[in-house]
Amino acid sequence: MTAPQRLREASRLRATQWPMVLGLTLLWLLLWGTPTPANIGTGVLVALLVVLVFPLPPIEKQARLHPLGIVRFVITFGLDMAVSSWRINRYILGPGRPRCAVLAVKMRCPGDLMLTVTAVAVTAVPGSTVLEVDRRSGTLYLHVLGGEREEDLARARRDALRLETRVVEAFGTAADVTAIRASEAAEEVFGRWR
Repeated sequence: MTAPQRLREASRLRATQWPMVLGLTLLWLLLWGTPTPANIGTGVLVALLVVLVFPLPPIEKQARLHPLGIVRFVITFGLDMAVSSWRINRYILGPGRPRCAVLAVKMRCPGDLMLTVTAVAVTAVPGSTVLEVDRRSGTLYLHVLGGEREEDLARARRDALRLETRVVEAFGTAADVTAIRASEAAEEVFGRWR
């Protein structure tokens, strides 16, 4: 009974590699510059060799596209960029040097894809940079500009978690979205834990 499941899993793994073969073949053609039959054939062969030697795990179970969530993510991300840029200008033009802080923010969906996309989004917003990602605990360590008061640190933590919520609502699986909503409901009842 287990052998057919392995074969089915292996065939599905191979089926998900065809976009990679196509992409690697296109890259091969771009490197050679001319789409001759020989370049196309060798590109396909090299791509197949790379995919067979270095197979990638399928990401079909790790991400789902939610159009409404993507729109919310883009709008929230744009607003975060504008507000953060204004804050940085205030820090730069204000008197004295702004204090910086490093804080740990434990993510609620510590899956690899959600953690990576959230880390990239947080880093892209001016004023915060991801210094380290602890994959086992799902924690992002952020360097935050303007950490003078405890309210500033709490705001930075809330902003990172809000961005994680938008990322999960845009690209997460049903289990990820359920985990985020359950975590938010628990925070409303019991408060934020550290």
